[in-house]
Amino acid sequence: MNADLVSHIDTAYFYLALSGVLTILLWLPYILGRMFVVGFVGLLHGYPEGQPPTKKTLPTWAERSMRAHYNMVETMPAFIAVVLAAVYLAKGDAAVLASVACWAKVFFYARVAHAIVYTFGTPFLRTPVYLVSWLAVLAIGATVLH
Repeated sequence: MNADLVSHIDTAYFYLALSGVLTILLWLPYILGRMFVVGFVGLLHGYPEGQPPTKKTLPTWAERSMRAHYNMVETMPAFIAVVLAAVYLAKGDAAVLASVACWAKVFFYARVAHAIVYTFGTPFLRTPVYLVSWLAVLAIGATVLH
């Protein structure tokens, strides 16, 4: 396999791996928000008798961060599937692999931007940034149909 093909495959898998790491890390802001509300011991202890009688309100940014994490968790299976399928089905086609690598990079950076925009509640940007990542998944999936 020539160096260009390997480079494109490596790039696609690199951004797939980074997206997985991002998914794992996106719960941290939510957990920090909970820790600010219930304290470190409260965070470790959980709820002694099931649910507390009065639920402590999390900061709005922490609630949004949790939803950004859930959104990433929901999106990752499709991203993983299309990247793996596209790389496998490309059968060494450099143009297809370059496209997959490019769109995988777009997906990752769009998801980083989405998490930031969502957590900070930036008006009018959350949906467009999400749509960029959604388009990236569709574009990678379309390479399978070439």
